[in-house]
Amino acid sequence: MINFKRTDHINICVAPERLEEARAFYKDVLGLDPIQRPDHVFKVPGYWFKVADIELHVGIEKPIARTFRHTAFEVSDLAAARKHLEDYGVQIFEEPAIPNRIRFTFIDPFGNRMELLEYRPHPNPPR
Repeated sequence: MINFKRTDHINICVAPERLEEARAFYKDVLGLDPIQRPDHVFKVPGYWFKVADIELHVGIEKPIARTFRHTAFEVSDLAAARKHLEDYGVQIFEEPAIPNRIRFTFIDPFGNRMELLEYRPHPNPPR
């Protein structure tokens, strides 16, 4: 048995020639705080960002076809997040409903699918 404690980090990849554009997108558009990356440990460039109590690691890799794989982040105000992304011209995709959650996805400029969601309590919880 594995006793998981939490997610430490998520790694996404961008094409090598778009790494600086990715840094700007995640820092300036999504508003994530950059954190120190121990560059001396890695042979390839990248950036790390703080997302609540986890880290988002952005590395480089030859692009692959878009897939269903994605990262999902819980946010406290999904409507505000949607407006913020739309103000930057990011296309929003509606997703099928999941009980107690509202959500949508977007594709970052580098082909990574991201989901944002907000939990909503069930209006009539079972007793």
